[in-house]
Amino acid sequence: MKIKHIVVLCACLFGLDAAAQVVGVDGKQIDTTNIYGERSDSLNATVFVSRQSTLPKGKDIRTEVITAAGLCKMACCNLAESFENSASVTVGYSDAVTGARQIRLLGLSGTYTQMLDENRPVMRGLHAPFGLSYVPGQWLESIQIAKGVSSVINGVEGMTGQINMEHRKPTDEKPLFINVAAMNDTKLDFNIASSLQFNDSWSTVLLGHVSGNLMAMDMNKDGFMDDPKMLQFNFSNRWLYFDPDGLQVRFGVRAIRDSRIGGQMLEDEKGEKHIFDHNHEYDFINESSASNVWGSNILNRSIDTYVKVGYPLDEDGCTSIALVADYNYQDSDMYFGKTSYLGGQHSGFLNLLYQGEINEDNKFTVGLSGMADLYDESLARYVFTGSKSKFEHNGKTSLANAGAFGEYTFHSGDVFSAIMGLRADWYNAIGKVKVSPRLTLKYTPHKSIVLRANGGRGLRYSTPLIDNIGVFSTGKPFYAPVKGESFTDHILEDAWTLGANGTYYFPGDLGAYISFDYFHTMFNQQMIVDYEFMPNTISFYASNGSKSFTDNYQADFSIEPFRGFTVTTTFRYTNAMMSLLTPVAVDGIDASHSALRMIEKPMTSRFKGVLNLQYATNLNKWIFDFTASANGPSRLYDFMATQDWVNASEGQLYLKDSHAYSKTYPLLYCQVTRRFKGIDIYVGGENLTNFTQKNVIFGDKASNGFVNASAQNFDASCIWGPLMGVKLYAGLRLTIWKTE
Repeated sequence: MKIKHIVVLCACLFGLDAAAQVVGVDGKQIDTTNIYGERSDSLNATVFVSRQSTLPKGKDIRTEVITAAGLCKMACCNLAESFENSASVTVGYSDAVTGARQIRLLGLSGTYTQMLDENRPVMRGLHAPFGLSYVPGQWLESIQIAKGVSSVINGVEGMTGQINMEHRKPTDEKPLFINVAAMNDTKLDFNIASSLQFNDSWSTVLLGHVSGNLMAMDMNKDGFMDDPKMLQFNFSNRWLYFDPDGLQVRFGVRAIRDSRIGGQMLEDEKGEKHIFDHNHEYDFINESSASNVWGSNILNRSIDTYVKVGYPLDEDGCTSIALVADYNYQDSDMYFGKTSYLGGQHSGFLNLLYQGEINEDNKFTVGLSGMADLYDESLARYVFTGSKSKFEHNGKTSLANAGAFGEYTFHSGDVFSAIMGLRADWYNAIGKVKVSPRLTLKYTPHKSIVLRANGGRGLRYSTPLIDNIGVFSTGKPFYAPVKGESFTDHILEDAWTLGANGTYYFPGDLGAYISFDYFHTMFNQQMIVDYEFMPNTISFYASNGSKSFTDNYQADFSIEPFRGFTVTTTFRYTNAMMSLLTPVAVDGIDASHSALRMIEKPMTSRFKGVLNLQYATNLNKWIFDFTASANGPSRLYDFMATQDWVNASEGQLYLKDSHAYSKTYPLLYCQVTRRFKGIDIYVGGENLTNFTQKNVIFGDKASNGFVNASAQNFDASCIWGPLMGVKLYAGLRLTIWKTE
């Protein structure tokens, strides 16, 4: 597919939305729309800032904030590499060949976490599998991780939380920032940012990014590239207009082109290396052998534009209206061996808000909003099930919702606060209105103790193939075992999340605290992607009320024992359970009334512990960062519990009650930064334990000793650990500050 008729929208789209105004500890509105002024946090949040981690007592919602200083602790080439210091968020690969990354929050896939770009919903649908790699870390001012359900203002797609990204601002006093980094796997990363102020009313920021791998590498000698060969171009331009009367307008545009080639890397008779090309495949191989090899070729192109308008209706800004519009087009051409998936997605988000107050302690926000996605999909999947089989799907799908919402905020000094939200949306796919209530409470019984709780409902349309892009990196047919259902169904997933947090602040000047939180998510409706119902088959079906839940426990401790040295530790435990159809050994059945079994959710880490040490010398001339993490076991798919495969994994797995589990593994990271006037030079290493998952490509062996990609049991999506070993890097950050 080609991008058509979209550039003109960058110039003419001028519309609606703004996220909620939330009340701070002082009783004043915090501008979460990013319309009125620059701010340090956009959510009513628990904030971890700079070198010292703190939990401000006056914030309502339990939220972590990774600041610009925190983003500099590691290479942080993109958003997917920005969470290594967090136990709340776990990042892994969707498969072993495409480089697609996915996060987990509260033990569930990142599809249940709402991603926000300055409070505009992003990374939805086709954009989701690779969206984390499309946000350069050095473009960001901060990342805010809100756990559990929060405001209803931006919709209710966030079931486990929200991750909001704050970009560098047009009003920054930095006319030029450049970051260059190189890694030992031949990956290069270049970022540039320039904030320019033309006068008191107009300012802009230009953001550019280029990254790519110079060489394709196969360090584990399994015949497949460890990381896809890729090249990405990314450009963004954001503007701010400010009028002395209070009117503010923010608008911008971003364009991305990303190409990546993965899979097998083969040698011809002359010893030359060849990688996959979907037009010619491996054209030097004779036709009889071509079906045994496999590669992926992916080209993603997208463009999006937005505008925000805000206007105060009184002098102190307590009453205001806001209007924002967002449009995105994503074009994806994906080839996985003999399978092709060509997709296009038009998405629009619209929101209109009115904010007011009854008095200083009672404030409210009401509004109207809508979201729409138009998918154009073409799937041609070839698999070998004794004989060559073809699965096709072509068509356009329209998914939309529109509704009204209201949010009321009450404060009783610094002791108690409550945020009550209610939203009613009409969903076109089911032709019904769904009501989503949400509630957030904060209570401070003592100056050293803060208690928080929140809960509410989340709703989202599933996009089963894209939400689970790893299924394309297999030789398995897709199957819908329940009569009347299909693996292309976009069901409306429905979940409730409840959570609580308690924080104790130790007396003294050490900035020490200890914090505990618990969250429970339960599904009323969920799209299940089941690798175990039928042998060598991937089954798609709706849970239809069957029990599925996740319990998530976390403890945090931080202290600064002496000036410049900070110690932060975090431990997270997850209990994720779900109901799956009882496995069968035959095809062609109607599983509508099949028995269910409650089982631990596969490929979900039970726990993660993180220790971060940071020491900065006087004036931050030298900064030393060290991070160690222990990653707990995951239950693997039942078909992985074969003795031969367990033995071949060199002690990385163990068997328990006929199920295979990965063993706990450590990861180490470190970085040293030397700061000069306007220049930072840094060197570091990731995964210094050199731990990698063995046997990431699963299936029968071919005559060449590699996995036979034409076999039905070929599977490159069974990923529970790191794919790359030790990664060393060096980089330079150059900042030119504005002078009067």
